[in-house]
Amino acid sequence: MAESRLRRWAARALLELKVWRLVAAHPRTPRLCRWLVVLALAYALSPVDLVPDFIPVLGHLDDLLVLPLLLGLAARLVPADVWAQCREEAARHGMAEAASPEHGEHA
Repeated sequence: MAESRLRRWAARALLELKVWRLVAAHPRTPRLCRWLVVLALAYALSPVDLVPDFIPVLGHLDDLLVLPLLLGLAARLVPADVWAQCREEAARHGMAEAASPEHGEHA
């Protein structure tokens, strides 16, 4: 049961990454949105934090606040029809991948 829940979570995370990639590449996505996504990615991968991770609780709390804040701001800048179009395209692409032989279940 936990494994299937983990698989569903992983599949949803991959779908969201595809959506963000499509949104970032879309011509109607504002430049500021792209910069906020790049900033969030750089902050997530950077060894430098606002509060060092070795400080109990606060060290990881900044990551839990800064990343959603940056991505939330970026998401608000994208027009709703661009989100819808990118979600639809990512879902179609995901279904095509699932149907391909190399992504199917192997017996």
